[in-house]
Amino acid sequence: MIAIDEDDARPPFEQIREQLTDQIRAGELPAGHRLPSVRQLAGDLHIAPGTVARAYSELEADGLLESTRAGTRVRAVEAISDEARAAARAYIDAVGALTLDEAIRVLRVEWR
Repeated sequence: MIAIDEDDARPPFEQIREQLTDQIRAGELPAGHRLPSVRQLAGDLHIAPGTVARAYSELEADGLLESTRAGTRVRAVEAISDEARAAARAYIDAVGALTLDEAIRVLRVEWR
């Protein structure tokens, strides 16, 4: 399920790209899964078709989608492991008072 958050400062194409990336990497959208057409998703979200087309195009460039005359499908990619997701959940629980941006900033600092 894709949703556009009107209060989010990020443009709609980026919200779509991020949500689909997360769903693919989490294994929620398996390889071969057919996505709605650009026009269908644009209509469902009440946005311009070009917005969806840009998101799909960027996901193709990232190697997550492939488009043919038969439609746009999820490519076979490695899903994030259950262990990595469990570690992420534990981190989220530990820093629950932080915003996502703050939590990512902490990770970036410690990653170095």
